[in-house]
Amino acid sequence: MTQLVETPRRLPLNRDRVLRSAIALADTEGIEALSMRRLAQELGVVPMALYKHVANKEELLGGMVDTMVGEIEAPVARAPWKSAVRQRVLSARQVLLRHAWARPVIESRTTVTPAVLGYMDSFAGMFLAGGFSEDLTHHVMHAMGSRMWGFTQEVFDDPAEPGPDQPEMQAAMARQMAENYPSLFRIAVTAAHDDESVVGSGCDDQFEFEFALDLLLDGFERLHRQKWTSDGGNHR
Repeated sequence: MTQLVETPRRLPLNRDRVLRSAIALADTEGIEALSMRRLAQELGVVPMALYKHVANKEELLGGMVDTMVGEIEAPVARAPWKSAVRQRVLSARQVLLRHAWARPVIESRTTVTPAVLGYMDSFAGMFLAGGFSEDLTHHVMHAMGSRMWGFTQEVFDDPAEPGPDQPEMQAAMARQMAENYPSLFRIAVTAAHDDESVVGSGCDDQFEFEFALDLLLDGFERLHRQKWTSDGGNHR
């Protein structure tokens, strides 16, 4: 008796599968590795099959951002505005840390999708629900900037640090910094904490992010209590 062997059925291609496969590829190989041809290979289809679901590379990237936004935790119902905003921002940061490609893609977007607008709308809504005026909320959104997405733009990227087997280079760099940039050297020594080198960044990115976020939230709270307005009013 002849035994029939079932061949595995190929999963149907749809927009969600295309986007999630693109995200997985960018997560593992970096955004530079992502192309329509490379993604088609990953999915086992011809490149033209992708264009039924995304019009081009830009739409693909926008859809990836939309999918990422969907991973951010929703605001806690009836939570005080300050804790709700903090939780939302830190959730966005965790999502961004899982997807290292997301920050440059977000920064490069020239069009705003409904999913992105929805996220920003819910963000503004947390302040309005907390009793903030439309005027103050407008300025709060500007002050938050990229922080609502879980990242900030530092003045410079962290410098490359000398290897642990290069103590002479570390010492020379430390002497040069102390002589030429004494103020920066003083705070670098403090920020180095338990690190042996004072010429590296010496910073805890998560701590610095939360430190600045809490400063902003405290400032927003103070302005709200003072019934601040942008026309110069400051009614205590």
